Amino acid sequence: MLDIHIEETDTYTLCRPSGELDAYTVGTFREALSRLAGKSHLLIDLSEVPFMDSAGLGALIGGIRRAREADGAVAVACSRPALTRLLHTTGFDRIVPVTESIEDAEDALAEEAGEKSES
Repeated sequence: MLDIHIEETDTYTLCRPSGELDAYTVGTFREALSRLAGKSHLLIDLSEVPFMDSAGLGALIGGIRRAREADGAVAVACSRPALTRLLHTTGFDRIVPVTESIEDAEDALAEEAGEKSES
């Protein structure tokens, strides 16, 4: 089972899935990211995701692509070493900042948003 918590802060929208992100649950995650595609600052916290397969990774990449197409800034926080290793191994961290904490992701998001406004 996958639960997705969405929270609006003063500076960004937080998307926090909780549960396994796999072929069985990816539809829920994909729908949530589609609804958030128009947000200017999106922080995705994967710290409560114990497992993610290629379907989950594909949904994550697709959601980030849609947010970027709408000129949004995106950062990912993940405190799970196995999942962080997956994101680094697949090169995911070359398309968006991947940090270990929400605080570091907030900083990366602000930095990415600042770069977008300069271009």
